[in-house]
Amino acid sequence: MNPTPNPFLPFFQRQGFVLLDGGLATALEAKGFDLRDPLWSARVLLEAPEAVRAVHTEYLEAGADCIATVTYQATFPGFAARGLSRSAAEEAFRRAVTLAVEARDDFWSRPANREGRLRPLVAASVGPYGAFLADGSEYTGRYDLDEQALVAWHGPRWRLLASLPVDVMACETVPSLAEARALARLLGETPGRWGWISFQCRDDVHLADGTPVEEAARAATTTATASLPAPGVAAVGVNCVPPERVSPLLDAMRAVTASPLVVYPNAGETYDPVEKVWRPGSPAVDPVALAPGWRRQGARVLGGCCRTGPGTIQAMRSALLASTWDPMGRGERPLE
Repeated sequence: MNPTPNPFLPFFQRQGFVLLDGGLATALEAKGFDLRDPLWSARVLLEAPEAVRAVHTEYLEAGADCIATVTYQATFPGFAARGLSRSAAEEAFRRAVTLAVEARDDFWSRPANREGRLRPLVAASVGPYGAFLADGSEYTGRYDLDEQALVAWHGPRWRLLASLPVDVMACETVPSLAEARALARLLGETPGRWGWISFQCRDDVHLADGTPVEEAARAATTTATASLPAPGVAAVGVNCVPPERVSPLLDAMRAVTASPLVVYPNAGETYDPVEKVWRPGSPAVDPVALAPGWRRQGARVLGGCCRTGPGTIQAMRSALLASTWDPMGRGERPLE
């Protein structure tokens, strides 16, 4: 068993959910940064770290209970390709965590921000192998590495981030069963650490690599014998999927796991990995309007991904607080 409690539990007990932030890169692009770069948002970490901290603050002020570090596309090989030494790369990772922690601590130091809130969490963003490749393969799961090789590839970054003062590890946009298993193994090998695993899905029932989402959710949340809960899994779910896919995916995962569910969709657009831009997708579906329904389906950790910003998170918090929840997890009841 994990010797520390799930960091999400106080939020579940007080308000029924944890609200994540929205797209960090989206908010940086809104400030004028060009992120068409193999490092994506980590480029700003190197060139204008004060802008990263400002975005963290914007999400906290919008109501986020948890902010993610700017490390989704930060990797040791990626930093090396940019000319950073190993020690310089390690310092960049530490700076990313420091920016988020300082933004959180400064926000929390103001008494007005503590009214009706719990102290926000800092999540270490762990992007998939495909994010390093920067070729869109996080949306296909077509990798040249197997599970053991993925454990080895993720290991150095994982161990560094897990050693820093973060509250939870955020394993994001995982497109394949092999990578989900690799990250779950690393989490299980890190005593005292909690993390969530969220999948990238190509349709309503499959991961990007074609694995049924039920199989992936079961693999991520149970031990190898499938008889005991996997240690340290704070939540399992999906991210950067169109909002209209969320509901069937939640149903599929809830059928096979009792773990808290996490969901933070994109705004419904389609990513072009060649031009590195988002293209208009299906008719707009408002994730804010759908969020209370996802909560009733069992999602307890919610937020936004690419193309969502602080305004989305502020509206989502209002919508969730105005809907229904049960602090004991025994079904829903109206707020009083």
